[in-house]
Amino acid sequence: MADPAPRFITPEGFARVRAEYEQLFGIERPKIVETIAWAAANGDRSENGDYIYGRKRLREIDRRLSHLSRIMKAAKVVYPAAQQSRDQIRFGATVELADEDHNRRTLTIVGDDEADAGAGRIGWSAPIARALVGARLGDERTVRLPSGEKSYEVTGIRYPD
Repeated sequence: MADPAPRFITPEGFARVRAEYEQLFGIERPKIVETIAWAAANGDRSENGDYIYGRKRLREIDRRLSHLSRIMKAAKVVYPAAQQSRDQIRFGATVELADEDHNRRTLTIVGDDEADAGAGRIGWSAPIARALVGARLGDERTVRLPSGEKSYEVTGIRYPD
């Protein structure tokens, strides 16, 4: 199997993925294994809720660990603070936008694995991020959304120091 395509991620995003992995692997998984062993020692497993739930939770944890491991293996950490052309929107930029109705919003373009729209972190392959990459201050970009097209003016671009 060929190496997976690199998955761009910010240092903060990578730290969050690693912290979740360490929490699951080092703390939660051992507790569940202990619960399963205790429940199995109690005899009949067919009606043993602790055993059945424990096995189910262990499978969920192992699936999540596998997913996080794949993310970390394919991750290419990009340092937004090292961005050379700070007048253009690139990976890691925090962008201030205004729409046709002068509604303002602030977005940060991050890796797809760390995207959280509610927190303003948009994955770099999302339609709005793809439309904004390369834009400069004052540029207007049209984004094709499920609800129709929407235009945004770039009113601010900043990168972490």
